[in-house]
Amino acid sequence: MTAAPTATSAAETSAVPLLDLRGIGKSFPGVRALHEVKFSLQPGEVHALMGENGAGKSTLMKIIAGVYRKDEGEIRVSGQPQDIGSPTAAQQLGIGIVHQELNLMNHLSCAHNIFIGREPRKLGGLLLDEERINQGAQKLFDRLRLRLDPRTRVGELSVARQQMVEIAKALSFESRVLIMDEPTAALNNAEIDDLFTIIRQLRDEGVGIVYISHKMDEIQRIADRVTILRDGQYIDTVPAASTPMERIIALMVGRELAQTTPDIPDTSGQPVLLEARNIRRGRMVQDVSLTLRAGEIVGLAGLMGAGRTELARAIFGADARDGGEILVRGVKQNIRSPQDAVRAGIGYLSEDRKHFGLALGMDVQANTGLADMAQFVRGGFWLDEGKLAKTATDMVQRLRIKTPGIQQNVRLLSGGNQQKVVIAKWLVRDCDILFFDEPTRGIDIGAKAEIYRLLQDLAAQGRAIVVISSELPEVLRLSHRVLVMCEGRLTGEIPGALATQENIMRLATLRAA
Repeated sequence: MTAAPTATSAAETSAVPLLDLRGIGKSFPGVRALHEVKFSLQPGEVHALMGENGAGKSTLMKIIAGVYRKDEGEIRVSGQPQDIGSPTAAQQLGIGIVHQELNLMNHLSCAHNIFIGREPRKLGGLLLDEERINQGAQKLFDRLRLRLDPRTRVGELSVARQQMVEIAKALSFESRVLIMDEPTAALNNAEIDDLFTIIRQLRDEGVGIVYISHKMDEIQRIADRVTILRDGQYIDTVPAASTPMERIIALMVGRELAQTTPDIPDTSGQPVLLEARNIRRGRMVQDVSLTLRAGEIVGLAGLMGAGRTELARAIFGADARDGGEILVRGVKQNIRSPQDAVRAGIGYLSEDRKHFGLALGMDVQANTGLADMAQFVRGGFWLDEGKLAKTATDMVQRLRIKTPGIQQNVRLLSGGNQQKVVIAKWLVRDCDILFFDEPTRGIDIGAKAEIYRLLQDLAAQGRAIVVISSELPEVLRLSHRVLVMCEGRLTGEIPGALATQENIMRLATLRAA
């Protein structure tokens, strides 16, 4: 295991933690989210907070950041008891948070995003002092060693650069505590390295960082200590450097997870369910062909921007194709919309479940039936509430969705449980061909194992599955075959038994001459 940063030794000798939480409790209608939780953060420490989806991590962080008020317990900031009643109160105490879903305005400049609502003014407050605004942002960028023009519009930046602006915004409040929630979810390896460089700089300045992630390799690289929550309760705090990964996983899920290697079936004699020929869409998908047979899981690998999602959306009819044809069970299909694809037996689980996979304002029951509401309508008019409720209840039990009930609004579920609701929706539709785009993004390791088993079960039932994933271990674990894309082209196919990270990456960087 990679050695943890050395700055912790100084942090551990500090008598007064930056943050000290004791006996924290929080309940919502029908749910006890936290009970007797404790957590501490020292100056100059990266303290990872881990747990399965629904363990209480986000609730605890929102209490620290003033979004929620605690029901029980005590919060001390630099040794002083505090009642953090609002995000503004948290900011005044030097607590900043960088959310997984960035909260920036694309039409404004970096500098204006950082200082919005508290911009320096001139001429008696009549005009914004653009020079001071830009100078203030530039100072923050210099501190972070970022080469970034404060006047650049945020919408022109990559996700990684936007995240750096969010960090600068948090530091503009003179934050001594910085909470980072799944900060690498949309970053590639090079961008993760840049982020970790900034985290180490801040740690060396004495900033305490709460780091929430499901990625074990990141915790090994960046964290000093790890606190584990399970089912809303504190489980343990362990040193990152000397605690085996298997031990942390066992603490998270309450059991040892079996590491199973899938038995790769021979599907060469199985019928072809989907054939896509010469699919084209702009520069992102250039003359790509593939076949899917019943009972197989095909991994679609490649670097960000390789065109994997664009290929799936073109096949599914979410984006118009420039050319190519699609056959389902040997019959050519005129797929011009997602409705056409669904009628042909194709389902697509988007990488952005909140925007494209769920109706966030509706409950679990309604979302479960969304892909096939016709089967729940009687006489062409009346909704059969009983049948829909039974179906939703069966899916909650089958997929182990953690929810107080099928009437729970999906917005209130954890990310992993939201993803399970999306899967339930397509299982209700009973599609034979399923595209899973980043199926475990933002999902804890226990829920990942459940989804892996589910995908393998679906393949065993004769469905054809495509898994698009940026996590190569996930591709290697699941795939019977691996297709690799680079810059819109299909650059190779590897049998699952022969696939390695090395030969996948070689094909993923095989640019056109």
